[in-house]
Amino acid sequence: MKKHKGFSLIELLIVVAIILIIAAIAIPNLLRARMSANDSSAAGSIHDINVGEAAYFEAYNTVGFPATMVPLGGAAPCTPSIATACLIDNTLATNNGGNGKSGYSFAATGSASGASLFNNQFYVTGAPLSSLTGTRSYCSFEDMVIRLQPPGNITLVGSYVACQGLGPMNN
Repeated sequence: MKKHKGFSLIELLIVVAIILIIAAIAIPNLLRARMSANDSSAAGSIHDINVGEAAYFEAYNTVGFPATMVPLGGAAPCTPSIATACLIDNTLATNNGGNGKSGYSFAATGSASGASLFNNQFYVTGAPLSSLTGTRSYCSFEDMVIRLQPPGNITLVGSYVACQGLGPMNN
């Protein structure tokens, strides 16, 4: 009698079914972990922009806060100036050419120094590129407190005043 070596079709189907069950459990957890990492990265990026804004204002107080994030960065090798302060990573400063960073898109708007203190403000936002890349939007202004939308609200924080109305992030 000949013995056949190998696996039967039933055995192979059982192994494939087990692999599919494990994948069905693991993939959603992996996506949630990735979104959580993107959220943490976004909060860190907002912090970096805040620090860059404050340093820029201190270094170039006759200019005030820059109108966009671009002057906060600078291409390597970077030489500090009003146009390229070299305070944050250039990928973050240019928002990676509109592609964002770690699944988030960032923007900062500042007002130049003027006759009143009201003009010395900046406003930073970070919003997920989609519901698959992050769980909420972040914002901050010159008090440097990171504020966040409720979980699941990924819409961009629409204004300086709207950001003021949000609760601070707990550390």
